Amino acid sequence: MKVYTQILKKLEKEKLHFTLLDPDYDSAEKVAKMAEKAEKVGTDAIMVGGSTGLSLEMVDKVVRQIKTRCSLPVILFPTNAGTLSPNADAIFFMSMLNSSDLRYVIGEQVKGAPLVKKLGIEPIPMAYLVVEPGMAAGRVGKARLIRRKVPVEASHFALAGEYLGMRFIYLEAGSGAPEPVPSEMIKITKKVVSVPLIVGGGIRTPEQAKIVAESGADIVVTGTVVEESGASSSLLSEIIRAVKGVNINISKI
Repeated sequence: MKVYTQILKKLEKEKLHFTLLDPDYDSAEKVAKMAEKAEKVGTDAIMVGGSTGLSLEMVDKVVRQIKTRCSLPVILFPTNAGTLSPNADAIFFMSMLNSSDLRYVIGEQVKGAPLVKKLGIEPIPMAYLVVEPGMAAGRVGKARLIRRKVPVEASHFALAGEYLGMRFIYLEAGSGAPEPVPSEMIKITKKVVSVPLIVGGGIRTPEQAKIVAESGADIVVTGTVVEESGASSSLLSEIIRAVKGVNINISKI
């Protein structure tokens, strides 16, 4: 079964949590151990990606190590076309719609498309929208950041993404952001799109994760909190329970 189909089937029953791991973190073995721990406490997929300093060798080594310890889908979350591991199960084939640089809107995608086809990686089209403060993702992607005080901007970009055929919308505050995407922005965006909404960046506590899910996120992504917690998986477990404890129909009420 394709990864995209698996995700949709799971979303029929509950909100999901994805764990984002950076291949540049210390060693491939340590990243793989994080993935293993994340699977044990209930995460639904492993995303592999980072904003700077990555190579194909680094990404592929991490993906291969993860797959020796973890049975979850491994989804690439790429910065550019030069980091596409043939061992990944799928790739978020994403366009940063609010980038000021065409490289991140369509340039890297044109380079990467033939490689994705050749390698046989399942592409999952996604509109990637970077929200203030954006952090490294915003800087590297030269994003015209969606303003936190103007939440309707996100919904306009998201709807355009859906009409362009994107299967997911991702609202990103940036890895290590001081706070998550605003609740009101998530709510407004969820009301106008019919495809699954992913939200990540700045989510460090179960309380924050619950608010994000209640506001309308179908999938909640955490990454920094996993790396910072090191050997402990208790915090991640609590975050995942908070996400999955939210009724999937709450945003429709």
